[in-house]
Amino acid sequence: MRKTDSGIAVTPTVQVIERMFALMDVLASREEAISLKEISEKTGLHPSTTHRLLNDLATGRFVDRPQPGSYRLGMRLLELGNLVKSRLNVRDAALVPMRELHKLTQQPVNLSMRQGDEIVYIERTYSERSGMQVVRAIGGRAPLHLTSVGKLFLAADDPQRVRAYATRTGLSGHTKNSLTQLPALERELSKVRQYGNAHDNEELELGVRCMAAGIYDDQGTLVAGLSISAPAERLEEEWLPKLQATAREISTTLGYQPDSAR
Repeated sequence: MRKTDSGIAVTPTVQVIERMFALMDVLASREEAISLKEISEKTGLHPSTTHRLLNDLATGRFVDRPQPGSYRLGMRLLELGNLVKSRLNVRDAALVPMRELHKLTQQPVNLSMRQGDEIVYIERTYSERSGMQVVRAIGGRAPLHLTSVGKLFLAADDPQRVRAYATRTGLSGHTKNSLTQLPALERELSKVRQYGNAHDNEELELGVRCMAAGIYDDQGTLVAGLSISAPAERLEEEWLPKLQATAREISTTLGYQPDSAR
């Protein structure tokens, strides 16, 4: 058993890991390189212990030494971070939270992504008890302007791109509630930007309403949308905070931070 600087004996592996975490947290708190003395002071570790651990981390390229006696986080962390990022999958991150949300609402929960001028359903959770007559199959598609998730993506576009979308698609409707005129769609998208969520009020299917919240990646980019579908009379606005919380949970798993630049 080794002892800490204060003389308290702990398990060596836990001691070393905790100290390394402390060192890396200090290095992460500053953009520029930090001196050995300052790192030692901030972590409360003896300078000789700090020096030894930093050298070990530098050997593994977790820490760089741009100049003698100064340290910063190393490129190995970027390599590992990119590896983790490449293995992250929106569907995998969303599946368990979607199931939990479905248990709460007992209504279909859908995960959708944008592909061109449409959204594509890539995952869903539902049960026969929902009373839904229409359940979108995985792989199904729908126009952006007729769906709650699609509106999230359109709201993330600049006005010129929205107008180009309207020109390309003609804003064709599926029901009497469909938004088929550009001014009406623009007003709707303004509300989406204001409130951070979107609704489909029987615009894609009569008798079916939806609400949606966005899922963002580590760059703050909208990559998918999470939505709840229900018979028009059963959709409850009280579900919205839980839907948004679930979308944030999935986004966090993908590396999103609320202050990410978008």
